[in-house]
Amino acid sequence: MDALLAFAAAVLSFRLTGLLLGRWRARRAPELLAWSAALGAFAFASAALAWSAAAGWSSPAFRVYYLFGALLTAPLLGVGSLLLSGRRWAGPVGLVYAGLAVGLAAAAPLKGTFSGTEIPDTAAHLAFVPVRVVAVAGNAFGTLAVIGVALATLRRRPLGNALIVAGVAVAAAGSALFGVGAAQTAVSLAAAAALLYAGFVVRR
Repeated sequence: MDALLAFAAAVLSFRLTGLLLGRWRARRAPELLAWSAALGAFAFASAALAWSAAAGWSSPAFRVYYLFGALLTAPLLGVGSLLLSGRRWAGPVGLVYAGLAVGLAAAAPLKGTFSGTEIPDTAAHLAFVPVRVVAVAGNAFGTLAVIGVALATLRRRPLGNALIVAGVAVAAAGSALFGVGAAQTAVSLAAAAALLYAGFVVRR
């Protein structure tokens, strides 16, 4: 059941990514591309979770899950929000950060061994410096950017901004809202992806 729920979350996230990319192709708005990348990161994290819930965790699966789930999703959401507010410098900064994140996730030494289908404890496998500290900083920046821009433009897009903030909140507090474990994490990822997509496309 855990694997099926995680797989469903991955399919939903990939579908929403495709829909958002379609909107970017039609409008060429840079924030839509950044948000597409963020939802794509959601999708890959969900896919890694689904694979590991079915076949057991491994070092490559953990690296993919941590890269897309912990290192990329929130910062890319923040980049999209900053681009929406007219801060064009956010695009190049986001590209540099994404390259750094990929390099760190690929090169960081992992401690211990992986087994079973339960989500591994990050602290048991990754040192705090540099990868985890970058993830903490990136998530803090991304979350603050999303919330700050949403609040600044709340009168213009009250419903859309409320949905985006709700999606970020669900993603950030998934374990508190749904519990720990692969199934619960998959549900939180799917719910957050759906809320974010709705917030991105709604016009009011």
